[in-house]
Amino acid sequence: MGYLEELKRYVGFDSQDVARLQRLHHAAASELAAISDHFYEVLVEHEAARAVLTEGPAQIARLKRTLVDWVSSALTGPHDEAYYERRTRIGRRHVAIGLPQQYMFTAMNVMRRDLHHLVEKHLPDERVAAVDSVDRLLDMELAIMLRHYHLEAEERLVRRERRSQTEKLTAVQTLSAGLAHEVRNPLNAAKLQLELLERRLRRGDGDPRLLDAAELVSQEIGRLSKLLDEFLAFARPADLSANPTDLIGLARHVVELERPAAAVRGVVLSVHGPEQPIEANVDAPKLHQIVQNLVRNAAEASPPGGHVDVFIESIDGGVALRVRDEGPGIPAEVLSRIYEPFFSTKEGGTGMGMAIVHSLVRLHGGEIQVRCDGGTEFIVQLPR
Repeated sequence: MGYLEELKRYVGFDSQDVARLQRLHHAAASELAAISDHFYEVLVEHEAARAVLTEGPAQIARLKRTLVDWVSSALTGPHDEAYYERRTRIGRRHVAIGLPQQYMFTAMNVMRRDLHHLVEKHLPDERVAAVDSVDRLLDMELAIMLRHYHLEAEERLVRRERRSQTEKLTAVQTLSAGLAHEVRNPLNAAKLQLELLERRLRRGDGDPRLLDAAELVSQEIGRLSKLLDEFLAFARPADLSANPTDLIGLARHVVELERPAAAVRGVVLSVHGPEQPIEANVDAPKLHQIVQNLVRNAAEASPPGGHVDVFIESIDGGVALRVRDEGPGIPAEVLSRIYEPFFSTKEGGTGMGMAIVHSLVRLHGGEIQVRCDGGTEFIVQLPR
């Protein structure tokens, strides 16, 4: 059920209301201009509302004509999806020009009183029912208008959260870059000395236990070196080298690389998309890293016999990549932290994989979202 139909159901707006409003319009159409004049007389008395009228009398004259059309279409209908779309454009415009939200209530009250007077004048025999019809109509109009202020508030909150997350990531990237630089030199020196020690032990027929210990240290140094590489990939992503790239071909290549490891787990990987290429101007190696991280994580989260599906599709102004698994989903307490560097629920995980994915998606000017509904689905949207 659409938003408008839900509103109608909620306020009880039906065909009888439509008929009453149409009778009111038929009787009082010539008086709508006077209602519009009164409306703007009240408006200019309020400083905050008057402040948005920056073009002087010509703008007010134009707006008065628009208001007459608005009232006329409200009374005559049809109150369908096209009607709703016209109302949403008006609501978005009010938000865009900065009309104070509280003014909407004042404006609707002015309109409500004047329409009540028209009902008493022209429809006295059905005054009570017709007043109710007017009230239901204006309640819907007010709800549609205020919905856009609510949506704008939500968008502001999202933008603020993204800005905060970006600031945190920038600080962590700076820390990671400095840490990697400071650690790499002594780590390389330790690795070199360990290699010399291993060669001496082997030449001197050394104690096997010492060789085993040296091998273990070498493995740990290798693990630290890999971790440093991940730090640097996150902290200093190189500039994009974007070129036209077939995303379906890239996704299939990644899936073929990951298929053997997934098969060991009993997980089936599949790519879905049209037969013809879907091209976008992207940095292919970086997008490869994004897809590989998402596919690998999805395979690890899936149960034996599960499926991981990769979808590539065109969207308005860009392309979308979706990776869906059949795992248990991500707990709510974990979901808010999945892009945090160093945060991982995997034993031995570095917590850098999804942080790098988020960083590379952002570098492309894209967005990443996640849905959990009987599995987990990551959606990456990139400009074409």
